[in-house]
Amino acid sequence: MMMVVGDLQFTVQRSARRRTMQITVERDGELVLFAPPQVGDDQLRAFVEEKRFWIYTKLAAKDRLQRTVPRKEFVGGEGFLYLGRSHRLKLIDEQDMPLKLVAGRFCLRRDALPAARDHFIHWYSERAKAWLSGRVAEYQSRMEVEPAGVKLQDLGYRWGSCGKGNWLYFHWKTILLPARIAEYVVVHEIAHLHEPHHTPAFWLRVERAMPDYAQRKVWLAEHGIDVEGI
Repeated sequence: MMMVVGDLQFTVQRSARRRTMQITVERDGELVLFAPPQVGDDQLRAFVEEKRFWIYTKLAAKDRLQRTVPRKEFVGGEGFLYLGRSHRLKLIDEQDMPLKLVAGRFCLRRDALPAARDHFIHWYSERAKAWLSGRVAEYQSRMEVEPAGVKLQDLGYRWGSCGKGNWLYFHWKTILLPARIAEYVVVHEIAHLHEPHHTPAFWLRVERAMPDYAQRKVWLAEHGIDVEGI
């Protein structure tokens, strides 16, 4: 039996020996939903909705392992993302800062090439803190919470997290995402200040602040890896 819930398709397998519901992500990406015979379709759909974030995370992790994103070479003409748009790199001999975004091009001073990656991370981190802080300020009142502030870190495969004292942490690469996707990351982390786990109550808070969050979440799961090659 097949079941479709939103953009996810499952093979449903029922067994009299099973007492609980379970979802597995097979090596080929197939989703299998195991359930006892007496569990109705409505219960199955509710279970999938509860586990939706976990499913996207597993699918994204599988996709990440199967794909190789080449590292940047920092050569003239190479594209670098900023809020979802690609800007070509231009190497120049003189400018007051090692790295600038000028007229739609990233301009990198040639003598800064040995530390090019560090210069990009610094540039992205400064812009990310300002941009993300602005989005947090925009959403915190409507989501009825007061974060202590925003900090930028390399969070590995995570886009954001909540720390002690209501601090919000974001990966500096968040600023490479399209604005509407980075905004979803902000709302997601703010919601965690109310609900630490991905419960139905958590997703309800996200939906109230961002009714189309599911579409943005799908995009992030499917395309987020594309920004990881810096």
